[in-house]
Amino acid sequence: MSAETDAPFNNVEISNENREEEDLFASAVQEVSLDPEINGTQDGLEKSTIDDISVSSPATIGSSIMEEIATERANNIIITITEPQKIGEGMSSYVAYRVITKTNMPIFSKLDFAVLRRFSDFLGLHEKLTEKYLRSGRIIPPAPEKSIMGTTKLKMSSTPSTESANGSPSVQSQFVERRRAALERFLNRVAQHPVLCIDPDFREFLESDTELPKATSTSALSGAGMLRLFNKVGETVNKITYRMDESDPWFEERVARIESLESGLRRLCGACEALATERRELAGRAHEAARAIAAAAAADPHAPLSRALSHLSDLHEKIEHLRNEQANTDFYVLTEHIKDYLGLIGAIKDVFHERVKVFQHWQHSQMQLTKRRENKAKAELANRPEKIEQAANEIIEWESKVERGQQEFDTMSRVIKKELERFEEIRLDQLRDTLLRYLDEHMKHQAQAIRYWDAFLPEARAIK
Repeated sequence: MSAETDAPFNNVEISNENREEEDLFASAVQEVSLDPEINGTQDGLEKSTIDDISVSSPATIGSSIMEEIATERANNIIITITEPQKIGEGMSSYVAYRVITKTNMPIFSKLDFAVLRRFSDFLGLHEKLTEKYLRSGRIIPPAPEKSIMGTTKLKMSSTPSTESANGSPSVQSQFVERRRAALERFLNRVAQHPVLCIDPDFREFLESDTELPKATSTSALSGAGMLRLFNKVGETVNKITYRMDESDPWFEERVARIESLESGLRRLCGACEALATERRELAGRAHEAARAIAAAAAADPHAPLSRALSHLSDLHEKIEHLRNEQANTDFYVLTEHIKDYLGLIGAIKDVFHERVKVFQHWQHSQMQLTKRRENKAKAELANRPEKIEQAANEIIEWESKVERGQQEFDTMSRVIKKELERFEEIRLDQLRDTLLRYLDEHMKHQAQAIRYWDAFLPEARAIK
């Protein structure tokens, strides 16, 4: 288990006080439910309750009520992913991950449970959440992208070793660990979202003991995968061509801020990747120095000097391992989190683009309504009753569409504002924790390096 799963993931204490709080939450859901059968439920919040309320359209009244209740409390759910294991051989093999959940939320059947999930299951979950909630303005936490190259190498290899010849993590183990950590962050972000955490598909993903239906549409080389790739290209083109005259200065300022933040994070990510590479190269140089010094120690006839050189060789071997640890800190603690935030910014931009699409649809309805009114006016001038009646019916239809379009746009704008405010709060807390952890790890590394050199100092002074 990586450092991603340190203190916050060690334990979840289920106290009586928390259980009482959850019971009150369940009672509140029953009281506001629009379904009379749910109101009759007496023992906590059953799974059917959420299934009835959290319907496929998250913009419904029931979902709004659930959100208002959910935002009044913290989501006591912690997810860890451990024990990645390769199942099968060759191109038909895959890696399964053990997903461990600890919670005291009453919508789950147990306090802690574990399931095995393959990578395509995670992508399938992300796809389902996107289909349900993106158009309503929800920021869907990003799932790791499928890597054809990394997956193929992993499939064609035997069980990967955890370390390479020089003691650093092997390429395959690094790939699996990066994916494991990214999947863990994805699930925990979903778990902390007040609406997504009560989604039926998410709960099934976490606690269903049976194997989930294979999400074939997520396969990179499948027909659906290629179609998704073409759609993604088309969406990219649309994002460039779709424009709207923004009337809300709040959105105008946020879009500019997100663009600036993305640009800065991309530069920082590149610098951190280069830093991690430099430290690995330093580790390699330390390894070469250790071997050269060891050869010199063996050849030198002067015993005190030979002994000091031998200790110096050992010191450089320790420095090599320390440099590799520092490179891992640069990469796993900082760089990977920056990439993760770039993914979140991409999800925010997707929501902004979806809002533009809703606006365009609303404006299209407005244009069609204007056209129908013109047709009615022409029919009245031509004294054609049948055309007048047809145009009047069409006007009523398009007036309804315009009203729905405006309501959808206004509702989506309000949801996006709330989502971004929540994102800003979480972003600041998580970025602070990441930086503090990064600094703490490097201070430990520097202190260890000083201890290594302090221990060598008496050996150097003993040379006579």
